[in-house]
Amino acid sequence: MSNRWSGSRTGGNVRIRMMDVIDIEGVLEVEALSFSTPWTKEAFYQEITKNQFAYYFIAQLGGKIVGYCGLWVVVENANITNIAVHPEYRKQGIGEGLMKGAVDMAKMLGAEKLSLEVRVSNEGAQHLYKKFGFQPGGIRKRYYTDNQEDALVMWVNL
Repeated sequence: MSNRWSGSRTGGNVRIRMMDVIDIEGVLEVEALSFSTPWTKEAFYQEITKNQFAYYFIAQLGGKIVGYCGLWVVVENANITNIAVHPEYRKQGIGEGLMKGAVDMAKMLGAEKLSLEVRVSNEGAQHLYKKFGFQPGGIRKRYYTDNQEDALVMWVNL
């Protein structure tokens, strides 16, 4: 998949680049530390090898994967499927770098709108998304299966 995007985005010593199969184990560590119902190895493998609409990025510090972001782009609509930063590396601009990579990719592929879902209780993530112009667009009731929490749908015109 790395051939779908030339270049990387850097912020300090953190490098943002396209995810490859070899990165899945590191992504799984971030996933398990970030979510109560983490995706499986097979789910990530299918996304980056079989899903023609999917684009996944990792944030790498040295040789360690410290974050990742997933993006689907279907015609003029794009959706951030997931984004996570290792707990030890949060609040250092890594999430912002991943979001910038996703927004840039969506624009490059011709998307006109970008959406995502976020837990209504996750005010920190909502603040990050608002930095990129995202606005609330609705609620998905009982969206999260672990605790039936609602999701706030957020949108931005690109």
